[in-house]
Amino acid sequence: MSKIGKKTINIPEGVSVKIDGSLVSVKGPKGEMSRLFPSSLKIEAQEKELRVFPLEDSGSRDQSTSWGLVRALLANMIQGVSQGFEKVLEFQGVGYRAAVKGNSLELGLGFSHPVVYSAPEGIAFKTEKNTISISGIDKELVGKVAAEIRSYREPEPYKGSGIRYRGEVVRRKAGKKAAASA
Repeated sequence: MSKIGKKTINIPEGVSVKIDGSLVSVKGPKGEMSRLFPSSLKIEAQEKELRVFPLEDSGSRDQSTSWGLVRALLANMIQGVSQGFEKVLEFQGVGYRAAVKGNSLELGLGFSHPVVYSAPEGIAFKTEKNTISISGIDKELVGKVAAEIRSYREPEPYKGSGIRYRGEVVRRKAGKKAAASA
């Protein structure tokens, strides 16, 4: 039995869920998403709740893990179309800058050229002083874009410069020390 899979998903006001066999479509104020799920699980919409059930009660580990996964993915879809998701990256370093140009993000990260990252459909960028805000309705896509941008200049342990997630703690190392002369 899956602890997560047994939980019900509340459907907020303004969000509609359409189930067509294994295809689930969710529509809300922020947008619309649809996804195909495994046919070994039954997704049932009641008044303002969604439930996920396994078809056979075999109790196999694979079925219980996919049961919990499907429930989590459905919950993320509903939260995405109603509230959206956001990841915030902070950058630190001499000469590091970020600017939004149309639908792309232009980063100056100490290379000889600016790094231009084009936003996939459904992703929006916003920059402030030394932060980059990535928002969208698809949690997976927001996390993927944030990870790709972070990979251009990961935080380094000596000076602490680079791009990091907000709240991420980077362990600092001591630099070289001059040998004591005797």
